Amino acid sequence: MEYSISTMVLVPAIAVAAPLIVRGLGRWVAIPLVVFEIVLGLIVGPSVLGWVVPEEFMGMLAEFGLATLFFLAGNEIDFRAVRGRPLSRAAIGWIISLAAGISIAVLFAPDLPAAGFIGIALTSTALGTLMPVLRDSGDLTTPFGLSVLAIGAVGEFGPLLAISLFLSGRSPLIAAVVLVVFAVVAGIAIWLAAKGYGKRMHAMITSTLHTSGQFAVRLVIFILLALVALSIVLDLDMLLGAFTAGVLYRLLLNGAPERDAEAIESKLEAVGYGFLVPVFFINTGITFDLEGLFADGRTTAMLPIFLLLMLVVRGIPSMLAAPAGSSRRDLAATALFGATGLPIIVAVTAIGVDAGDLSSGTAAALVGAGMLSVLLFPLIALLVRRRGGASRDRAVTDDVHVPTEG
Repeated sequence: MEYSISTMVLVPAIAVAAPLIVRGLGRWVAIPLVVFEIVLGLIVGPSVLGWVVPEEFMGMLAEFGLATLFFLAGNEIDFRAVRGRPLSRAAIGWIISLAAGISIAVLFAPDLPAAGFIGIALTSTALGTLMPVLRDSGDLTTPFGLSVLAIGAVGEFGPLLAISLFLSGRSPLIAAVVLVVFAVVAGIAIWLAAKGYGKRMHAMITSTLHTSGQFAVRLVIFILLALVALSIVLDLDMLLGAFTAGVLYRLLLNGAPERDAEAIESKLEAVGYGFLVPVFFINTGITFDLEGLFADGRTTAMLPIFLLLMLVVRGIPSMLAAPAGSSRRDLAATALFGATGLPIIVAVTAIGVDAGDLSSGTAAALVGAGMLSVLLFPLIALLVRRRGGASRDRAVTDDVHVPTEG
């Protein structure tokens, strides 16, 4: 396996430089961290300076970073907090998005398989990308933030199910049976965890929390890889296993001492957001086919069209999950956050290109639109909310169920 010295130095250098740039510009404008990771990766990659080229080793790390991103997304979601109106409205909104996405894609896609890939890509929401933005802005635990979490959870899990059912190359019936097998295995594990069987491990987690044993971190890696491996064996998308692993691990930690749970969360975020996740976003910029995007005028024109369709197909239906009584600014911000998508788009287009159903130019336009959505939509959403007075966020008991301590 080959790797270059420039890759070894420049990729971590970008990871270090990106938060410094965010901090430096933060006094004037709040720009999501992933923006700089992607843009800097694009600049040093083959499309611009050519200092770093795509490599197998970096690709492997990026794949693991993508899986870690989905694991952290699943681990972050507290379904007790988003159950009820936010989650049900988010699910209805995603179904509307799926129907609209495929219906619109049929109008300009060369065939039905291509329309399926495009339509599903347009229904995604980058929850893993939005969580750091919501956390940094202080919105994560507000009714607005919880509604975005519900939108993101459905916007990641829904497309993963659609990929497994319709884009796996198998008949929908066989795909459904395989998906049920995965759901049964994962469901049993989640049920056992929810029943408290994981509490037997809490003592081991506590005793090794500050030793070389690091049982909690090792357990995370095992659960993540085990469910990813199960997804691969069943020929499902690996991200489905990664997302489910995050949900499972959160349940396993239920009942653990609060101080220990916070320490474990800090370690997971350090490994994920400090190392693996940045590699994925930087590699996305490095591997982006800028030449393919601008090689054909029609392909280039698809980029703004796809960006607009993300707002129409995914953003507008996402407003259904906004807290009751939301202002117009909050509704607009909800739509912008809901329309932010990239990881699922990268995964869907890669499958489509490998299957020969999606041209590399169309894939580049979709990924480019996803990159622009990450670059622009969260920033605009934060500006809209700040101008509208985000402090007006208030808890609405019939909208959001916020769990009490203990």
